[in-house]
Amino acid sequence: MTDYFHLNINRDALLSLSALGLAHLGDGVYEVMVRSWLALHGGARVKNLHRATVKYVAAPAQAERFEKIRTILTEEESDVFRRGRNTAPHSIPKTASRAQYQTATGLEALFGWLYLQGRTDRLNELFSALMEGE
Repeated sequence: MTDYFHLNINRDALLSLSALGLAHLGDGVYEVMVRSWLALHGGARVKNLHRATVKYVAAPAQAERFEKIRTILTEEESDVFRRGRNTAPHSIPKTASRAQYQTATGLEALFGWLYLQGRTDRLNELFSALMEGE
Protein backbone atom coordinates (compact mmCIF):
# COMPACT_ATOMS: atom_id res chain seq x y z
CA MET A 1 0.00 0.00 0.00
CA THR A 2 1.30 3.45 -0.90
CA ASP A 3 1.74 5.91 1.97
CA TYR A 4 0.60 9.16 0.35
CA PHE A 5 1.70 11.20 3.37
CA HIS A 6 5.32 10.04 3.20
CA LEU A 7 6.27 9.84 -0.45
CA ASN A 8 9.80 9.48 -1.73
CA ILE A 9 9.65 9.47 -5.53
CA ASN A 10 13.05 9.36 -7.20
CA ARG A 11 14.11 12.29 -9.35
CA ASP A 12 14.09 10.31 -12.60
CA ALA A 13 10.42 9.43 -12.08
CA LEU A 14 9.68 13.08 -11.30
CA LEU A 15 11.10 14.14 -14.65
CA SER A 16 8.36 12.15 -16.39
CA LEU A 17 5.61 14.14 -14.65
CA SER A 18 4.16 17.20 -16.34
CA ALA A 19 4.77 20.62 -14.86
CA LEU A 20 1.01 21.15 -14.64
CA GLY A 21 0.68 17.84 -12.78
CA LEU A 22 3.29 19.01 -10.28
CA ALA A 23 1.51 22.37 -9.96
CA HIS A 24 -1.84 20.67 -9.41
CA LEU A 25 -0.41 18.68 -6.51
CA GLY A 26 1.62 21.62 -5.22
CA ASP A 27 -1.50 23.79 -5.13
CA GLY A 28 -3.04 21.33 -2.67
CA VAL A 29 0.15 21.06 -0.60
CA TYR A 30 0.44 24.85 -0.39
CA GLU A 31 -3.21 25.23 0.58
CA VAL A 32 -2.94 22.61 3.34
CA MET A 33 0.11 24.44 4.70
CA VAL A 34 -1.77 27.77 4.64
CA ARG A 35 -4.80 26.23 6.34
CA SER A 36 -2.54 24.68 9.00
CA TRP A 37 -0.79 28.01 9.51
CA LEU A 38 -4.12 29.82 9.90
CA ALA A 39 -5.44 27.23 12.35
CA LEU A 40 -2.27 27.36 14.45
CA HIS A 41 -2.11 31.14 14.51
CA GLY A 42 -5.81 31.52 15.34
CA GLY A 43 -6.02 34.83 13.56
CA ALA A 44 -9.31 34.22 11.80
CA ARG A 45 -12.76 33.30 13.04
CA VAL A 46 -14.24 30.12 11.69
CA LYS A 47 -16.61 31.97 9.37
CA ASN A 48 -13.66 33.92 7.91
CA LEU A 49 -11.23 31.01 7.49
CA HIS A 50 -12.10 30.43 3.85
CA ARG A 51 -11.67 34.11 3.01
CA ALA A 52 -8.35 34.18 4.90
CA THR A 53 -7.16 31.06 3.06
CA VAL A 54 -8.05 32.53 -0.33
CA LYS A 55 -6.12 35.68 0.57
CA TYR A 56 -2.92 33.61 0.83
CA VAL A 57 -3.45 31.04 -1.93
CA ALA A 58 -4.61 33.39 -4.70
CA ALA A 59 -2.16 33.76 -7.58
CA PRO A 60 -1.31 37.44 -6.91
CA ALA A 61 -0.43 36.65 -3.27
CA GLN A 62 1.65 33.62 -4.25
CA ALA A 63 3.51 35.63 -6.89
CA GLU A 64 4.25 38.41 -4.43
CA ARG A 65 5.43 36.01 -1.75
CA PHE A 66 7.62 34.10 -4.18
CA GLU A 67 10.01 37.05 -4.26
CA LYS A 68 10.85 36.27 -0.61
CA ILE A 69 12.34 32.90 -1.56
CA ARG A 70 13.70 33.48 -5.07
CA THR A 71 17.26 34.00 -3.82
CA ILE A 72 17.33 30.97 -1.50
CA LEU A 73 16.30 28.37 -4.08
CA THR A 74 18.88 25.85 -5.19
CA GLU A 75 19.70 25.63 -8.88
CA GLU A 76 17.58 22.50 -9.20
CA GLU A 77 14.64 24.13 -7.39
CA SER A 78 14.94 27.17 -9.65
CA ASP A 79 14.81 24.87 -12.68
CA VAL A 80 11.62 23.23 -11.40
CA PHE A 81 10.10 26.65 -10.72
CA ARG A 82 10.95 27.85 -14.24
CA ARG A 83 9.56 24.66 -15.76
CA GLY A 84 6.24 25.29 -13.98
CA ARG A 85 6.24 29.01 -14.71
CA ASN A 86 6.93 28.52 -18.41
CA THR A 87 4.05 26.09 -18.92
CA ALA A 88 1.40 27.71 -21.07
CA PRO A 89 -1.74 28.19 -18.96
CA HIS A 90 -5.06 27.17 -20.45
CA SER A 91 -6.82 30.07 -18.79
CA ILE A 92 -5.95 32.87 -16.41
CA PRO A 93 -8.27 33.97 -13.59
CA LYS A 94 -9.66 37.50 -13.80
CA THR A 95 -8.06 38.35 -10.46
CA ALA A 96 -4.48 37.77 -11.69
CA SER A 97 -2.21 38.95 -14.46
CA ARG A 98 -0.57 36.43 -16.76
CA ALA A 99 2.78 36.97 -15.02
CA GLN A 100 1.27 36.49 -11.56
CA TYR A 101 -0.51 33.33 -12.62
CA GLN A 102 2.63 31.87 -14.21
CA THR A 103 4.73 32.70 -11.13
CA ALA A 104 2.12 31.06 -8.89
CA THR A 105 2.12 27.98 -11.15
CA GLY A 106 5.90 27.79 -10.86
CA LEU A 107 5.72 28.01 -7.06
CA GLU A 108 3.05 25.31 -6.95
CA ALA A 109 5.12 23.05 -9.23
CA LEU A 110 8.06 23.47 -6.86
CA PHE A 111 5.91 22.57 -3.85
CA GLY A 112 4.54 19.50 -5.67
CA TRP A 113 8.05 18.42 -6.67
CA LEU A 114 9.36 18.73 -3.10
CA TYR A 115 6.31 16.94 -1.68
CA LEU A 116 6.70 13.97 -4.02
CA GLN A 117 10.29 13.56 -2.85
CA GLY A 118 9.23 13.60 0.79
CA ARG A 119 11.28 16.74 1.39
CA THR A 120 9.02 18.15 4.08
CA ASP A 121 11.88 19.90 5.89
CA ARG A 122 12.60 21.96 2.78
CA LEU A 123 8.87 22.61 2.24
CA ASN A 124 8.61 23.90 5.80
CA GLU A 125 11.73 26.05 5.35
CA LEU A 126 10.40 27.66 2.17
CA PHE A 127 6.88 28.07 3.57
CA SER A 128 8.22 29.74 6.72
CA ALA A 129 10.17 32.18 4.55
CA LEU A 130 7.04 32.87 2.48
CA MET A 131 5.00 33.62 5.61
CA GLU A 132 7.69 35.66 7.36
CA GLY A 133 6.31 38.92 8.69
CA GLU A 134 2.71 37.70 8.91
